[in-house]
Amino acid sequence: MRGMWKVIRRRWKYLTAKLSGHFEETADPKVQLEQAMAEAQEQHRRLVEQAASVIANQKQTELRLNRLMAELERVSSSTRQALAMANDAATRGDVAKAAEYNQTAEAFANRLIATEKQVDDLKTMHLQATQAAQQAKLAVQQNANALQTKLAERQKLLSQLDQARMQEQLNTAMASLSQTVDQDVPTFDDVRTRIEAQYAKALGVSELSGQQMETRMLEIEQSSVNMEAQLRLDEMRAQMGLPSGSQTAAVRSLGTGQAQQALGGGPGTGTAQPSQPAGELGVPGPTPAPGSQVAAPQTAGPADG
Repeated sequence: MRGMWKVIRRRWKYLTAKLSGHFEETADPKVQLEQAMAEAQEQHRRLVEQAASVIANQKQTELRLNRLMAELERVSSSTRQALAMANDAATRGDVAKAAEYNQTAEAFANRLIATEKQVDDLKTMHLQATQAAQQAKLAVQQNANALQTKLAERQKLLSQLDQARMQEQLNTAMASLSQTVDQDVPTFDDVRTRIEAQYAKALGVSELSGQQMETRMLEIEQSSVNMEAQLRLDEMRAQMGLPSGSQTAAVRSLGTGQAQQALGGGPGTGTAQPSQPAGELGVPGPTPAPGSQVAAPQTAGPADG
């Protein structure tokens, strides 16, 4: 029977420890902090009440001591007065009165002795009560300082708790970036890898095929439009009596002598025809001076043997 109770107590302690550990793991630190602060404030309140009781006892002892001191002074004065009256009666020869006053003085003396004893006891009690009151005041002050420190530390701990929770949420969010939420949902890294692979493949195909068909078609269409525009400009120049765009470009690129050869002499001819200067189209050019000969292009003959 005793062994069974021992096993039951052991299992109960184990269950209690397990539940306590589980509770500590799942408990909210903010709630526990508020509970600890409430308990600290309640302890301070009880300490203040105890200190107030100790100080009240010291005050009551002090009041009793003051009353006994006044009573001691009154009894001592009455004793002296009785002795004086007994002495006066003895001086007058009134023995009976002197005896009565002496008895009264003796009674006052007994009361004086008892009062003095009470005063001494109250002085000791008052001294002890005063020391206890001072210790109680000091304890209350120290506990108040500790409570203020805990209140300041409470704000710091709450801030740290909020930061810790924010950091935990950030860690969870960062961890979720590299983990799959479900088996059918890819990760961010997987999607990025697939996009980069698709982009790299497109660039490789573009490099292998060169320009695409649509690009070449657009270039051909643009070339046709540019050629039509050049023909229209040549027609307008001819109507206005201006040189064509090709002649103007030749003049600018080849110079005056080469431009005359390019514009005046056709292919296969031996003589060069004078060309009209740019800007004076329609006016005959200057004739060669007498005796001057137009240089004909020399053809290369067979080499001398």
